[in-house]
Amino acid sequence: LQVDLWQPSSPFHIVEGAVTDVRVTENRSQSLLPFLQQASIPYTVLISDLQEAIENQTGQRPHRSRRSLSEYNYEVYHTLEEIQDWMYHLNRTHSDLVHMFSVGKSYEGRPLFVLKLGKRSRPYKKAVWMDCGIHAREWIGPAFCQWFVKEALQTYQTDPAMRKMLTQLYFYIMPVFNVDGYHFSWTNDRFWRKTRSKNTRFRCHGVDANRNWKVKWCDEGASFHPCDDTYCGPFPESEPEVKAVAHFLRKHRKQIKAYLSFHAYAQMLLYPYSYKYETIPNFSCVESAAYNAVNALQSAYGIRYRYGPASSTLYVSSGSSMDWAYKNGIPYAFAFELRDTGHYGFLLPETLIKPTCTETMLAVKNITLHLLKKCH
Repeated sequence: LQVDLWQPSSPFHIVEGAVTDVRVTENRSQSLLPFLQQASIPYTVLISDLQEAIENQTGQRPHRSRRSLSEYNYEVYHTLEEIQDWMYHLNRTHSDLVHMFSVGKSYEGRPLFVLKLGKRSRPYKKAVWMDCGIHAREWIGPAFCQWFVKEALQTYQTDPAMRKMLTQLYFYIMPVFNVDGYHFSWTNDRFWRKTRSKNTRFRCHGVDANRNWKVKWCDEGASFHPCDDTYCGPFPESEPEVKAVAHFLRKHRKQIKAYLSFHAYAQMLLYPYSYKYETIPNFSCVESAAYNAVNALQSAYGIRYRYGPASSTLYVSSGSSMDWAYKNGIPYAFAFELRDTGHYGFLLPETLIKPTCTETMLAVKNITLHLLKKCH
């Protein structure tokens, strides 16, 4: 019985007593539900008509005023084209704080755009890297990256903390890491996760861009099979997107002090290691940063995030960008799993973009200011 695993991402992680979220087609559910009853496995139907839920989110989109970006709506999800238009616009209108560049091209030839955000106040500044949308269907990620940029530009003059951040640091922000997959999730399959590279032997597309990094590559929590959602790829950095970002991070490894990656969903703040149960050398610094960030996040709407090493807090997975960043000398590496915990899953309603981004913003500012205080 083929199902789409939403949580956890791989069948290896399904254990007794754990909650699993799956998506099934209408006709498949007719055989799955009686089976669950027979096996006395309790279940709840969270979304009974997924197609309707998808159409409610993307269907009623009159051409969202593309041209006037001053009225850009940060409380709706945007297509890749809209996000790239928005980046061009900011590059033109906020040249004092924003510089847009490309780190390479995707498998399908799309540019991999990054925004460099910060005041050009001194020749050398430490930097923070942020990426969103490594997994295509996690739309709240790209929405948060855009929200962060908006907040930075809007509050730079009025908020001393933001002013300090943008004066003392650069932020490299990649709103959509997996551009091909994200585009495909808008046009073809809302729940697409991987990249869109072609496999010659199998008729399956794509690699899990968060299992394709050169750190314990294709070990536990990743799959060798090209049709699986956690397929690690034919070799590390086989995906041009991963290769391009890895190259950029390697080149700037002395400057970049923090790596933040935004995913969905689980409401967690994770740090290394992902691939093994072992304590990182600078555990106390990272742990206290996470503790404070989660408390800051909770102060907005009372949403509690779990935090800890990814392996024991979520599950073991090899070849992840966070582990790679840490192994390559970036001392603060975090992965956020944004809202929710499964009620909407990847279909987080647009009404929840604002609260999700508002609380996440508090956590990110907290981590950034922690970084500037320098913990030993």
